Amino acid sequence: MLVTQKRSNQTDIAQRLGVSVSTVSRALANEIGISDTVRRDVQRMARTLGYKSKHSMAGAGGDKRAVALVPLGSATSGLSGFYFGIVEGMRAQAAALGVALDVRLVNESVVTLDLIKKQIAQAGAGGVLLAGIDAWDELAAWSEEADVPVVLVNGSDPGMRVSSVSPANFYGAFMATQRLLDAGHRKILHYTHSYRPTIRQRQRGFETAIGRTPGAIGTIVNTDQRLTKELLGDILAGRHDFTAAFIWNDIAAVEMLEGLYGPQSPLPPTFSIVGFDDLPLASMATPRLSTIRVDREAIGRGAVRLLAEHIDGERAVQQLEIGVTMVEGETVFAV
Repeated sequence: MLVTQKRSNQTDIAQRLGVSVSTVSRALANEIGISDTVRRDVQRMARTLGYKSKHSMAGAGGDKRAVALVPLGSATSGLSGFYFGIVEGMRAQAAALGVALDVRLVNESVVTLDLIKKQIAQAGAGGVLLAGIDAWDELAAWSEEADVPVVLVNGSDPGMRVSSVSPANFYGAFMATQRLLDAGHRKILHYTHSYRPTIRQRQRGFETAIGRTPGAIGTIVNTDQRLTKELLGDILAGRHDFTAAFIWNDIAAVEMLEGLYGPQSPLPPTFSIVGFDDLPLASMATPRLSTIRVDREAIGRGAVRLLAEHIDGERAVQQLEIGVTMVEGETVFAV
């Protein structure tokens, strides 16, 4: 005789945990007013029992909800092309997986854990994507305690407390620096911005390429030491002894192009420069900037896939890197 196994329901979860059915219902819906501890216990028990809500069973593979917080400053600045591509990738992958994705712009300078909790609750989300926003101790501890998955998008967590998706910053920087070395340059500047872990990986890639090349000398200048215009003035005034520069992003690199290659430039015609990101402005610059292309839509797609896995119960923290490629451009010259 065929025995059909009874499908678990909210009453089963409530009985296992010794709480009311209404508490289970509110915890599963991520409603405000439920403690993080109770929410975590209910959601874990639901996964253990294989519980699926009627709403989640209505769509193929289950209907998941997620909220993506995108920094307002980056979305409305020179980085808008970068984050637009990421958001497009997020939306495409969410549609493919049946994930209800709520994209919200936030002021990154005032992002707090309370703000993130509020955004998640308002969206009724089972997890959050943080674009260009790095993790901090309080956030990581809450994510684990409340069992609410967080995925950093275009970010990384050196402490491996939350998952992340980013371009291959180390290898991209190594590739950019190696391109200059292959052109014969042995005195190379790296202009960097070190406050984010992702950008520090670019510095490491630069240092590694320099370190494995006999006779190569690397000079590192940070944005907190010299602003872009100030550094350009130093270069034109001959205050640095190098013949090429790897710049941490395209915006800073393009800001320097006119001064470096203009008719009044005192630099030799072989002075070379490589950027990073391949933003739209890199292709519009004259000369066309040589740079590292980042597949921004692939970052967005990977982030949604990873968050969906975590919502389904995957516990392992993962750090996904998206490969990058060299765009030759017109700003690398042999010496």
